[in-house]
Amino acid sequence: MGTVQVGTELGFCANTANVWQIAGYVLLVFKIIIPILLIIWGMLDLGKAVVAAKDDEIKKATKSLAFRALAGILIFFIPTIVSVIIGMISNFSESGAQEDYNVCRRCISNPSDGECDSYAQAAWNGEV
Repeated sequence: MGTVQVGTELGFCANTANVWQIAGYVLLVFKIIIPILLIIWGMLDLGKAVVAAKDDEIKKATKSLAFRALAGILIFFIPTIVSVIIGMISNFSESGAQEDYNVCRRCISNPSDGECDSYAQAAWNGEV
């Protein structure tokens, strides 16, 4: 395994690209599955309340569905919000670390990206 060259394209993120790529795939799955499940559960609760035909239960289920839909939307956008905040912070750091940061960001935000794949493959093989 090569030496870690901090602040360069072959820094910490390149050496651990395989971990960041796996984290990116997990985030992608959670970003899609959790909001869908929250909305489905809310719809099921609302359906039960409508079938029961009780106004109090319908109001409660409608409120629950609205909160679940909002939670689903927030969960979907959390990775984007975090990426924007980290991007803003990285602009204030030294420019040498920017290349290393770009490897991490690329692997988390787009794990199937060709460059991320090459870094991750090199990390798996111990070539970095």
